[in-house]
Amino acid sequence: MLPTLFEIASEYRADVEKLADLDLPPETIADTLEGLSGDLQAKARNIGSLVKHLEVTADAMKDAEAQLYKRRKALENRIDSIKSYVLNAMQFNEIQKIETPYFNLTVVKNPASVEIYDLAQLPAHFMRHPEPPPPSPDKVSIKESLKHGEEVLGARLTQTVSLRIK
Repeated sequence: MLPTLFEIASEYRADVEKLADLDLPPETIADTLEGLSGDLQAKARNIGSLVKHLEVTADAMKDAEAQLYKRRKALENRIDSIKSYVLNAMQFNEIQKIETPYFNLTVVKNPASVEIYDLAQLPAHFMRHPEPPPPSPDKVSIKESLKHGEEVLGARLTQTVSLRIK
């Protein structure tokens, strides 16, 4: 089984510590370190390639999802259009039901629904008053204050690191 990146890095660190204890000329240490870092760099390069491949695959999936969504919406719109066409034809000809061996087409009344045609005329007791959202921190202004040396209780600036593969 191939060593992991962590195992290679750990071995590299141990070898560097051993080299530091030896009384060797700087050129020898540099050559040795260059040779030792080869495995680590090769493994990291391979992992970088894998990450790039996975990112491309994820992007392709995202594109495919968008295309499938568009196709589904187009089919749903077509279905609605065809159903509307048949409904209008049946109503025009005063037909309530068409029976076939495979399915039935029936004109049915939908449940009653409310249509608001003038919101301004509605009495106040019919209006909903949703709860306002709870307050949330304004991180942009907090960051600016902290950058200018102001103390903000309950907040601090943190700096993280990430791996960028270009």
